Amino acid sequence: MIPTIETARLRLRRPALADFPAFEQIMMSDRAKYMGGPFDRWGAWGMFCHDIASWDLFGHGGLMVVRHDGVCVGEVSINHGPLFPEKELGWMLYHGFEGKGYATEAAAAFRDWAFATLRLPSLVSYFDPANTRSIAVAVRLGAMRDDDAPRQDAEDLVYRHHRPV
Repeated sequence: MIPTIETARLRLRRPALADFPAFEQIMMSDRAKYMGGPFDRWGAWGMFCHDIASWDLFGHGGLMVVRHDGVCVGEVSINHGPLFPEKELGWMLYHGFEGKGYATEAAAAFRDWAFATLRLPSLVSYFDPANTRSIAVAVRLGAMRDDDAPRQDAEDLVYRHHRPV
């Protein structure tokens, strides 16, 4: 079952087909460079479908980040599978929605859901070293850099989110 998670300003909900055009736009843009992109349409569609299929495969996946006025501002996800050495907490915001605390609010809520529901001891977030804005979100979330963690790419920085005791 894909949850809906409410925060003070946001609703995290299952992806819908109507969400793909905005997702596709960001994944095909230069903003996707920190996620291995930019991607073509096929790649964007594959990533969108991965976020949905992961719910059946792993019990977690992607959720759309929607303000209470109905505007979708981005996505938060817990990724796993052959491309991710560990379960990864990730986030992205669509153009124009950065700097408002949405990524931190959504990622904190999804992280807390994962710890409570999946009973994970930790999650990681992988970053291109130049992605300083997302690294700052991880630090605000209390994640600590883990130089010993396995990584997707040798150059990635890994930040670990620990389940509260």
